[in-house]
Amino acid sequence: MPSGSLLLRAMSRLRPWLLTGAALAQAASVAAVGGAPVRRAPASGAAASGAHVATRTVVDDLGRALRVPAPPLRIVGLAPGVTEMLFAAGAGAQVVATVEYSVEPPAARRVPRIGDGYALDMERLLALRPDVIVAWTGGGNPAQRARIASLGITVYQQELRRLNDIAPALRRLGVLAGTTATAQAGATAIERRLAQLRRGASGAAHPQSALLQIWNRPIYTVGGRQLLSDALSVCGARNVFGDLTEAAPVVDVEAVLARDPDVIIMVAPGARGAAWTADWQRFPGLAAVRHRRLLVFDDQALTRPGPSMVEATARLCERLAALNRGSY
Repeated sequence: MPSGSLLLRAMSRLRPWLLTGAALAQAASVAAVGGAPVRRAPASGAAASGAHVATRTVVDDLGRALRVPAPPLRIVGLAPGVTEMLFAAGAGAQVVATVEYSVEPPAARRVPRIGDGYALDMERLLALRPDVIVAWTGGGNPAQRARIASLGITVYQQELRRLNDIAPALRRLGVLAGTTATAQAGATAIERRLAQLRRGASGAAHPQSALLQIWNRPIYTVGGRQLLSDALSVCGARNVFGDLTEAAPVVDVEAVLARDPDVIIMVAPGARGAAWTADWQRFPGLAAVRHRRLLVFDDQALTRPGPSMVEATARLCERLAALNRGSY
């Protein structure tokens, strides 16, 4: 079994938004208690000059009404997917900082980093005088988000539970940033693409059951409320552990043998796919092994909630269709 630090590094690099539950709560608690005292946030943006700033009300993905200045804003994105969404909404020029692994679109790679999803440099954050922080509810450090809000900085929460949530979330970001035309165009394109993918998978009489594996020892998969589970359904597959409510549950080999998935999809980092495949080949009784339906899919975009996840889902659908045709 890999060490805890190795597992955490791998998960945080490729799936920073999957680590939830007890482990994340513990990390958040440590960060909240161990962080150095931070002064209250200075006035942000135009307010720093002492001039009166007109504000307006926007609504985030949780339905909360927030008061923010008129655009352009000084925005900090606290997750790679959040940053990609901001750029897709036309707000890239307003993003003054983000976190590690924010690599899409390529322009996002030039945005200054102030930490990662779990630990931020609070002094640098405050020095930027942001008007609003955009955070993702499904990952990161909730204690740190609460700390930021307590310092008087507006925290806009982004929440994506299904791929169909991406388009309306994009439109809301367009309202936040004053870039509604760009956001509307992007949202419409995403809706059309998802509809196309769903039509392509609608002909399957019996959806194949799938294990989507995101780590090998122990075996991590995804529950039915996770975005990746929805990606499977778009491709006409059924998450064999879709009844589990935890975002990233640990399952044992016996549970996989009992549910006997038709296909095993391994989102294996780097060159680990061969080793993960070898692990499963020790169980020839599994339908996925017996019928040679072991699929290594190392596309980081699939694990980043945002527009590129839709195209990664399209690539996953293509790979699953190739398996069904017997060409892989």
